[in-house]
Amino acid sequence: QVQLVESGGGLVQTGGSLRLSCVPSERTWSWYVMGWFRQAPGEEREYVAAIFRGTGGSGYADSVKDRFIISRDNEKNVVYLQMNSLRPDDTATYYCAGATSGGLVKMESTYHYWGQGTQVTVSS
Repeated sequence: QVQLVESGGGLVQTGGSLRLSCVPSERTWSWYVMGWFRQAPGEEREYVAAIFRGTGGSGYADSVKDRFIISRDNEKNVVYLQMNSLRPDDTATYYCAGATSGGLVKMESTYHYWGQGTQVTVSS
């Protein structure tokens, strides 16, 4: 069973930055897309960003566009989420996800593998 391990969460003040990392337990060269989702207390899990393994193209939710950057290091087999200008409403558990075949990247159902999540808390 493939595992995705997230790290990098923590407590940060408004306006601060964090970088999340996601390391799959196997090489993901042939995968379709890697994504980040988040879930705030009492809310549904929502799409944050995704990066296509083949082209490296990426997409973002409107709420994080121009503040977050998703990237990958193929040599290290790591996917990152650089989060800048953090706000209290970014507070959530952030999940890394991977899909081995196509689908809408904003849909949870596209993804076959999920990490356990890493907590991000932004204080005001």
